Amino acid sequence: MNNRTNIQQAAEAIYQSYLSGAPCEPIRDFLPDGDVDAAYQVQEINTEKWLSEGRRLVGRKIGLTSKAVQMQLGVNQPDYGMLFADMDVADGEAVDVGRVLQPKVEAEVAFALSQDLDEERLTTADMIASIDYAVAAIEIVGSRVANWDIRILDTIADNASSGLFVLGQQPRKLSEFDVRLCGMVMERRGEPISMGAGVACLGSPVTAALWLARKMAGVGRPLKKGDIILSGALGPMVPVEPGDVVEARIEGLGSLRAAFATS
Repeated sequence: MNNRTNIQQAAEAIYQSYLSGAPCEPIRDFLPDGDVDAAYQVQEINTEKWLSEGRRLVGRKIGLTSKAVQMQLGVNQPDYGMLFADMDVADGEAVDVGRVLQPKVEAEVAFALSQDLDEERLTTADMIASIDYAVAAIEIVGSRVANWDIRILDTIADNASSGLFVLGQQPRKLSEFDVRLCGMVMERRGEPISMGAGVACLGSPVTAALWLARKMAGVGRPLKKGDIILSGALGPMVPVEPGDVVEARIEGLGSLRAAFATS
């Protein structure tokens, strides 16, 4: 079986898992060992399929921004996935059980863009100038791969383990808070379950966003005005169960909640 056939089979396995709500076996078994480009081809096949079915692309997420997680998965850079409009969940809205397979949560800084970013040779100043505002965010990540048995190829192929996202409602300009040193606390039933700061995200969420913007321009799917960037976790991700309500607070950006229905 040739590599193209394997890539198609991997994409179909992810797609069917998305439709059925049943996890699949690891995707890396379909792909050449360490072939990150092949994994992104899997992601792109399903992105095109979802767009053709009417889903609306509204931004991107960045994963693997923690150096410790990069070392664990044997990579030296982040990865990216697509954000669609139907992944948006209102602050505090109950998420139906089964809408995300094997859900976990992480708190992040999200950015909304004020202009298109079509150029690969972007600078930090370009990135700062293009950010309209920042908000606190909770990403509800999930895995179509059974038991979160993932390596780098699995998560890339699986749209960077994307699930849903919640955006806070206190937009701030970059000048209004310290994007590097802003502290984050996420709680469940009043108990802290994850803590961190902006510096945990590639040194700064702006640095992570710059990496993404350059990468997206390079692969021919550049970021556009109004797009959302989930810039990467500020602390460890945490599994959640039905009935959980988690609240995240990010210094300078306020708080928001993600809730999970009991049935």
